[in-house]
Amino acid sequence: MNILTDCIRADAEYSQLLGAVRENFRSKALPILANGLCEGASDAFCVALLEDASAFSPHCALIICPEEKECLHTVELLERFGHRAAFFPARDLSFYDITASHEYEHERLLVLSGLVSGTYEAVVTTPDAALGYTIPPERLRDAMFTVDFDHEIEPAVLAGRLVELGYVRVEAVEASGQFAVRGGIIDVFPPFGLFTDQEGEEVHGANPLRIELFGDCVDRMGIFDVDSQRIRIPVSRAVLPPARELIYGAEVRGRIERAVRAQYRLCKNEQAKEVLKKEIAVLDDPDGAMELRFADAYMTLIYPEKESLLSYFSEKNLVLVRSTTAVRDRLKASEWRMNESIKELLESGTVAGKYAEYSLPSGTLETFLADRVCVHVDALSSGMSGKRLSGIFGFRTKHMVSYAENFRLLCEDLTGFFADGHRVILIAENHTAGVHLQEMLREENFVAVTEEEAGAYRAKDLEPGVVLICWREYLYGYEMIAPRIAVLSTNPDARTGALRPGGYTARRKKKRQDARSIMSWEELQTGDLVVHEAYGIGRYTGIENVVSLGVSRDYIGIQFDGSDKLFLPVEQMDKVSKYIGPHADDGMLKLSRLGGTEWGKAKQRVKAAVRDMAKELIRLYAGRLRQPGFAFPEDDAMQRDFENAFAYEETQGQLDAIADIKTDMEKPVPMDRLLCGDVGYGKTEVALRAAFKAVLGGKQVAILVPTTLLALQHYQTALSRMRSFAVSVDMISRFRSPKEQTQTLARVARGDVDILIGTHRLLGKDIHFHDLGLLIVDEEQRFGVAQKEKLKQMAKNVDVLTLSATPIPRTLNMAMGGIRDISLLDEAPGNRLPVQTYVLEHDRLVIEDAIRRELRRGGQVFYLYNYVDSIDRVAAQLAKDIPDARITVAHGKMEKEELEEIWERMLSGEIDILVCTTIIETGVDIPNANTLIVENAHKLGLSQLHQIRGRVGRSARRAYAYFTYPPEKSISEIAEKRLEAIREYAEFGAGFRIAMRDMEIRGAGNLLGAEQHGHMDTVGYDLYIRLLNEAVIEEQGGQLPKKRECAVTINVDANIPAQYVRYPAQRMSLYKRIALIRNEFDRQDMTDELLDRFGELPAPTENLLMIALIRALALECGLKQIKQEGNEVRMYPEKFDFPVLSSVAAAFDGRMRVVVMGEPHISLRVRKEDNVLKIVHDVLEKYTQISQDIHKEEM
Repeated sequence: MNILTDCIRADAEYSQLLGAVRENFRSKALPILANGLCEGASDAFCVALLEDASAFSPHCALIICPEEKECLHTVELLERFGHRAAFFPARDLSFYDITASHEYEHERLLVLSGLVSGTYEAVVTTPDAALGYTIPPERLRDAMFTVDFDHEIEPAVLAGRLVELGYVRVEAVEASGQFAVRGGIIDVFPPFGLFTDQEGEEVHGANPLRIELFGDCVDRMGIFDVDSQRIRIPVSRAVLPPARELIYGAEVRGRIERAVRAQYRLCKNEQAKEVLKKEIAVLDDPDGAMELRFADAYMTLIYPEKESLLSYFSEKNLVLVRSTTAVRDRLKASEWRMNESIKELLESGTVAGKYAEYSLPSGTLETFLADRVCVHVDALSSGMSGKRLSGIFGFRTKHMVSYAENFRLLCEDLTGFFADGHRVILIAENHTAGVHLQEMLREENFVAVTEEEAGAYRAKDLEPGVVLICWREYLYGYEMIAPRIAVLSTNPDARTGALRPGGYTARRKKKRQDARSIMSWEELQTGDLVVHEAYGIGRYTGIENVVSLGVSRDYIGIQFDGSDKLFLPVEQMDKVSKYIGPHADDGMLKLSRLGGTEWGKAKQRVKAAVRDMAKELIRLYAGRLRQPGFAFPEDDAMQRDFENAFAYEETQGQLDAIADIKTDMEKPVPMDRLLCGDVGYGKTEVALRAAFKAVLGGKQVAILVPTTLLALQHYQTALSRMRSFAVSVDMISRFRSPKEQTQTLARVARGDVDILIGTHRLLGKDIHFHDLGLLIVDEEQRFGVAQKEKLKQMAKNVDVLTLSATPIPRTLNMAMGGIRDISLLDEAPGNRLPVQTYVLEHDRLVIEDAIRRELRRGGQVFYLYNYVDSIDRVAAQLAKDIPDARITVAHGKMEKEELEEIWERMLSGEIDILVCTTIIETGVDIPNANTLIVENAHKLGLSQLHQIRGRVGRSARRAYAYFTYPPEKSISEIAEKRLEAIREYAEFGAGFRIAMRDMEIRGAGNLLGAEQHGHMDTVGYDLYIRLLNEAVIEEQGGQLPKKRECAVTINVDANIPAQYVRYPAQRMSLYKRIALIRNEFDRQDMTDELLDRFGELPAPTENLLMIALIRALALECGLKQIKQEGNEVRMYPEKFDFPVLSSVAAAFDGRMRVVVMGEPHISLRVRKEDNVLKIVHDVLEKYTQISQDIHKEEM
């Protein structure tokens, strides 16, 4: 029982309504109406009814809301109260052979599978999603398959079954809907899994599963981590659903093929005939993909049962409809949009009329509700007027505003409530806030108790005159008039209606990108460029196995200029890095020549330049530390109130950045910090918190932005955030008249303006701040040289925070530690819905359909075409295809004022389609633009596409991105490679690390400047960072560790057999990491991972790991080479330590001796039956131990 829902139960109307619901389950009656419930009361009512109705209907409830936003809110609300709830989204139908992302399809499968397995207490959806056709319940039950520990299953049979159910085979599983086979190990990532752990506890959700077979018997199973690829929860049973909503075998494919051929014969439209021709080619191809990407068009052929989500709910399930009128309006609008789309499909001839049916008629919902125990939850009763009802229960409630920023008003209202005999519950955001509120109320002579002190209170037990303080992330306050109860909220979120992510959106939240350190080797393919520290840039030709004197070893082939080729032992992989730079895949970079001097000279040039840069940065850093600055005071209660008023949950990156900035501001030296983060990662909020801190410290703040429209957006955001805190925010830009600007400048000079926002106009000579304390610069690289010089003058003795929308690599940040203060935001907020992404051949029919769909729902479209000379022709063609749309062109060659005027019109909704170049990468936010078309997407890199795609999906509405390319016959090999990467990126999210890496390299170039960027391109990013690290250490007076090498040649097979790890890219990644083994812990950890991922280690792989450890120990012992010749192992030290050697020799029964003839060395005799690696390892370990003991005694 919860005190907040208990308040609803205190109303007599609720008891009567609950009785009516109970009666309806006993004998079917008419719908029930609960009206008069305001937002907060409606939320509490739904939770209370779900809890109480479970006593006589212990089945999953169905809740229907008018919008996705309300659905997500309801799901999170229920999860906050401890209930298992899920959102069922509408299906995005695809009628064409195009690659699509699967987030929403997998979300639907997760819910349907959960319904079949009895996982949920409530499913929340919109009316159109509820009526759309889907896989029938019986079909889903039949498709789900169970894997049990110790049961027999053939690997080939399991793999074939997974393919039939829509899973895609890949090298390594990293996303839902994929599976991988490595010998007797099968990894599968289901959209939803029902797992039983070894203690018999059930684990639900989208978790990747590893199945290990011994022969055909399941020997081990476990849920594993995608990043580490290690098992984290052993399981004894797994029930797996299909990865595709539409399941079809050969018979159904045959039916679809006959339907497509029949339509092709009847079709008169040439464009539609081309579409149908491609579909026939896919259906004819015996080696074609199992998935028919256009299968949605023939849904009724696949599932003639024509069933929807409603089929998963029987008469035993409770149904709630929230906002009945709005639900009907939504259904009417979605039905109209669907009919329009079908009409266009039929007119074009793409689909035959008898198959163009994709959802149940809207009247079906009314029939369904009439046959169920249904409660309509409304503020008003207008949605049910004229309907026969079994009861109308009128609640008298009143919405209460949040008191988050007005303690004085709270005190006044409490006095009024107590005078009227009300019982009051006050909601604080968390325990700390609750205790703080209690102290403040007691200071005002109120009796306030916390829920901890009160114990198991019920609403009826509350006493008038006592404030009960609870801590919940609950949104809205409300007053129950009849029982005289007031639930008051101090949560800042209550103003915005945005629950802090903790449930549904938290599940979507991406992990921080700390795992990116492994990013490059997993993606290395034959033909990619690599950098060898000593020899330069070459082209990777693959792993080559060489057998010499009966010993098998793997080598990395690297092709250099001309016919030069290097075979590098895999143990020396730490000498090589993948080339990351601008010409990594365009064939324009010249390869180095083995034995030539160019590479050495180039490396020396880069070293010198890096050293000069490090020296200059250290000089500037030291100079800044000597400058006097203002030490801002520590945070006070008002700062905390301001931060608590933020409507969303901060990411960890934001919290870290805020802490860094505050620490800087509280020091008596000027701050100079760079804040980097992708678009939409929350830089503005971090900057505003710094600005607020500066204002509380009695200083003024200047926020400098590159464009007038960005100034306006920042101004509106700052005004909204600061409004309740008596902070004066103003703006100076062309949106203000000359007279207004003059008045603003006068107020700034007097100190009456706390925060001034503007473009380069802020750098004018007529701007005089009364007491400037903080300068925030947004996108500094977009200002000119002269403007940057003025910035330097303005920033003297003032704290400076620079914002950049291009992220930088974490490794660069670490390399510049101590010479440049940088904070990174590398975690996306959890409250953004995924963008439904498609990759397709450019097809005017598809594009026109996508645009019309967006315009029908009142949205706007970005159409990206990156060729200025022909962009007007594209716009003219669009105007011809969609004559009723308002179309405008925007590109980088336009005047700045003209572009800003276009953005202004876009923001105000005067433009339907903006045909533009990549200038939208750095445009302003247009929340209403939620469809993006990119023509010639293969010409853009993944990082650009990732950043451009971030321009849509910036509201609560679902967004769409279409990446198009011309017919494949005209695409080059490099473009085809890039296109395949885009397909994988769209379909599985694969390559996200590549996209981020490429984007970060651009960010690194922005930060370091053009000259250093050129040096970085010369040697590749990884080697550049290593050189920068070394330069910084040297310039700061540190000692670089001496570079030493030790070649280990022992006559044993040492490699990773292809039979053990099938894919070369994975073997390369493992070789690279094995070369970095430094101690026994590293070796054991690597052994555990290989055992987990690939099964029992073959002897050559165990040998390889031991050789890597021996090499690390040998370097500690000062050896430069270990070499076996027959029954002798020779160890060549850099210098002899005879006291240590004599002690070691004594420990090994005289098998060791020092040889001084020829090149002096230590000789170790080995017998035929000896494990040579173990003996060498034991000798080196003993040597290390004795050396440490002797040197300790000498000290």
